[in-house]
Amino acid sequence: MNEATPATPTSNELAAQRTDMALGRTVMALERTLMAWLRTALSLISFGFTIYKVLQPMAAKGNIDMPATAPRNIGLFLIFLGMSLLLVGIFEYTAAKKRMLEGSSKKLPFSFTLVASVGILIVGLFTILNIFFGLGGF
Repeated sequence: MNEATPATPTSNELAAQRTDMALGRTVMALERTLMAWLRTALSLISFGFTIYKVLQPMAAKGNIDMPATAPRNIGLFLIFLGMSLLLVGIFEYTAAKKRMLEGSSKKLPFSFTLVASVGILIVGLFTILNIFFGLGGF
């Protein structure tokens, strides 16, 4: 019985495989970093909105010693901070991905994390519109 042995890969094929695996690991690291930016931004946006919604009625009634606009200003600051950090994260992600692919002909998979980041930016925009104009019914 003569069984066919699989061909052993050449050193160039092994180098190409290892380069592809390294590229995949780097892409996953970029995705994890963007998810960290996303979590931080989401926390700041939601905390800013919560601060506004909790303190606004208290300040309006005079239950706490602060100007009536303080809850709005604090909330807006945190929301804008969260959105700004997320924009920095998105720009960092896209720039790193672009640099990484400069010398490569590989096509990277679609980034759902990037889509989620843009979605959170839209949520931040809606919270700002809610604070300023009462849109959304919250």
